[in-house]
Amino acid sequence: MALCKRNVIALAVGLSLAACAKGGAAPKSASAEKAPPPKENPYPSTYRPYPGAPTVIRGATVFDGEGARIENGVVFFSEGKVTAIGGADTAIPEGATVIDGTGKWVTPGIIDIHSHLGDYASPGVQAHSDGNEATSPVTAQVWAEHSVWPQDPGFSRALANGGITTLQILPGSANLFGGRTVTLKNVPARTMQGMKFPDAPYGLKMACGENPKRVYGGRNQQPSTRMGNIAVNRQTWAKATEYKNKRAAGKEQARDMAMDTLADVLEGKINVHNHCYRADEMAIVIDMAKEFGYKVASFQHAVEGYKIADLLRENDICAAMWADWYGFKMESYDAVNENIPLVHNAGACAIVHSDDANGIQRLNQEAAKALADGRRIGINVSDEIAWTWLSYNPARAMGIADRTGSLKPGKMADVVLWNGNPFSVYTRPEKVWIDGALLYDANDPKRRPVSDFELGQPGEGDPK
Repeated sequence: MALCKRNVIALAVGLSLAACAKGGAAPKSASAEKAPPPKENPYPSTYRPYPGAPTVIRGATVFDGEGARIENGVVFFSEGKVTAIGGADTAIPEGATVIDGTGKWVTPGIIDIHSHLGDYASPGVQAHSDGNEATSPVTAQVWAEHSVWPQDPGFSRALANGGITTLQILPGSANLFGGRTVTLKNVPARTMQGMKFPDAPYGLKMACGENPKRVYGGRNQQPSTRMGNIAVNRQTWAKATEYKNKRAAGKEQARDMAMDTLADVLEGKINVHNHCYRADEMAIVIDMAKEFGYKVASFQHAVEGYKIADLLRENDICAAMWADWYGFKMESYDAVNENIPLVHNAGACAIVHSDDANGIQRLNQEAAKALADGRRIGINVSDEIAWTWLSYNPARAMGIADRTGSLKPGKMADVVLWNGNPFSVYTRPEKVWIDGALLYDANDPKRRPVSDFELGQPGEGDPK
């Protein structure tokens, strides 16, 4: 039997060699067949709004998120959507829960465009450090959502203390191409998919400046300089362009997860959110985006945004900024506290962001500082216009402004009732609704989300 098997094998080999000698080709193996096209969303959202009730808030000062202010206003939402918004004469339907908002403020929920919650979860230990895949300057293949830990206590802190209803989770900034971002609804869930904002566009996190050259230059590899940063960027985009063209033409090529992401960027399906501090580098990135035909949706941090506010306006690029966080490295040194109002005053899209598990709990106060700094130099932005920095503008840059970010009929009822002026340091969220569901109530201990991780943790006096 063994001899017969050897004979069969020898015959098969001989036939194969004969076919090659005649110019024939050996049959293709299954692995050589053309790979199926990548799924648009292989990790689909399973988010479902929590149950809510028809609710009316009346008598409050209302910021609609797009720059309008209504005194003694009325906001009505039902079935997860904003149903009506207007003055005191707005009709109030029978059977709705009516909340007296006298002396209080109503706003859209705050959207943080730059967060690492879940990827750098609390407690902040090495085991929870999952935001930087610092193994190569190009890691466009990684997706931030695959590191998100839904039990991070930071999510509930951001909801209760900061009025955060939506947030974009980004990879860190060690790499030139850090990977895909993901947008989450700030709700308790067992899985990342249970928090994932339905059909929100993906973003691509990129970084320029000191971080990539420090991380990789120290290993005696490129990039070790700013010119190295741009060289690797351009070579990568050139490779992605070739990959995209072959994909579009249906030509056979090996599947490359990083190139899948970058090809989607080049096809306009994914916008870029670029970590960048210095004005000169932002200008270079703008030119590079034009060279390869992709869209920069936002510059993250943009400490020197005030120097190129006109370029931001002309190229429809948002700047996500801190109020007064600067000086911790050379590229963040040349800051001014008026950065946010100066960018806004130039007609560009200004955003207040956190990049911090504690800062996300007081973005309203960060915006208040920037507002006051602008007024001191004569930039008199109204409170209601400044709220666009916290809700509508981030929604625009993230590609979800058609569904959230402002209190307009038909949009998601992501609503915060503040117990005073939201630009006051003394003000806190009193109630927070997400898609019309009351998820936080300062006056009801049962409406204070606590993650599974926190439940049962021993406190003072408890057995250890």
